[in-house]
Amino acid sequence: MKVRPLLLLTAACSLLTSFAQAAGKLVSGPMLGASAHREALVWLETKDAKNVTLEYWIAGQPGTAKKITKSRLRDTPASGQISQFRPGLLEMGATYEYSVSVDGVKQVFPYSPKFTARAQWEWHTPPPDFKFLFGTCAYLNDPPYDRAGAPYGKTLETFRLMADSGADFLVWGGDNWYYREADFDSISGLWYRAQRDRSRPELQKLWAVMNHYAIWDDHDYGSNDANKSYALKDESLDVFRAYWGNPSYGERDNPGVYTKFDWGDAAFFLTDNRSYRDDDHFIPPPGSELKTQYGARQRDWLKQSLLAAQTLQHYTFKFIVTGGEFLTSFSGVTETFAYYQAEREDLLKFIKDHGITGVIFLTGDVHFTELARKKLADTQWIYELTSSPFSAGVNAIALTERKTDPQRVDGTQVVDQNFCTLAIHGARDARVLTITCTDRQGAVRWTRDIAASELK
Repeated sequence: MKVRPLLLLTAACSLLTSFAQAAGKLVSGPMLGASAHREALVWLETKDAKNVTLEYWIAGQPGTAKKITKSRLRDTPASGQISQFRPGLLEMGATYEYSVSVDGVKQVFPYSPKFTARAQWEWHTPPPDFKFLFGTCAYLNDPPYDRAGAPYGKTLETFRLMADSGADFLVWGGDNWYYREADFDSISGLWYRAQRDRSRPELQKLWAVMNHYAIWDDHDYGSNDANKSYALKDESLDVFRAYWGNPSYGERDNPGVYTKFDWGDAAFFLTDNRSYRDDDHFIPPPGSELKTQYGARQRDWLKQSLLAAQTLQHYTFKFIVTGGEFLTSFSGVTETFAYYQAEREDLLKFIKDHGITGVIFLTGDVHFTELARKKLADTQWIYELTSSPFSAGVNAIALTERKTDPQRVDGTQVVDQNFCTLAIHGARDARVLTITCTDRQGAVRWTRDIAASELK
């Protein structure tokens, strides 16, 4: 029996159409999360996929290829499917190339996907030079849900500049997305906002070309200035854990986003200033626990972690990352430790009494950038870099009440969208931190060197 060519063509087209309809799609990513000596984390999100495969191999050695396939993909309340791959037992210091396939279809990217396992320098070589980025307040416009008036998101150019910077990793200091009123009163709204902002095309290269670590502040936790009473805090934590690739999240019996990691001779302590936060205007009764941002349990974790880092002797610099400004007591401030003076003094006294060296706070939230410092002892300074905003609007208080500040390093206030690059370099016994602030036009607004000897 003869089969008509038209029938064959129709059948073939039908099969192709069915396949196209059945195949899932990549929504965002890949993004590189936490990196270790022998492990990496690769994150991505899909929709309507049946399986996702990560294939990776030592760069230039395709014969070393290995595969990880995930086939039990669960939908989020925003209908996304999040996969976190953790290739393990990697060769230390090796760079790996990789590919991503969704339902058997290899994805094509305008860059070469790769990740690097960190080299073991400890007790072997001098500490490596490296650089990382830091900043806060990434507001991306979404007109149906934004407030009336001029758009609050002012630029996307900062994200392109960061992607092209050649940095090793980026530390997100909070307000990494902005929940709107239409988001933070529902579970589906929380998941929608994270998915929508993560999937923006302008950010995809940034996710892929460097590692990412993050804390939250009020806007990616819940409502504006939210404290520990936020009703959907548990779901918000689930969203945050799903969309970021930190090495850990709080402790088993004390949940949160606080964690720590190290890179070269720098230790990083990422705090959670929302899950256990008393309201800014809370007046604790006499004899009660300290009014707190962190809670007693996390505060003890931070102290013990600083001591452990000091004992290891690998870490020239110790960065404490927190959502709002720490050092300043300037009048007119909001969302800072000025409301939590007893907790702040407790932490500073601990650092001084225990001889913790190399401490620098990384903060944001206030919608302008500045470098501040405070004398901790006769020969020891403690610094704070505030970097804000990536893309959100700026704060007029920087031009009025905060125009002068006795703790600010002269010439470091920037009232524009910007980010900061922190480069650690120099001989083992003469390490230097160089901080550079770059605005949305790509112009360098200031550069400052901080010698490790200042922090001892």
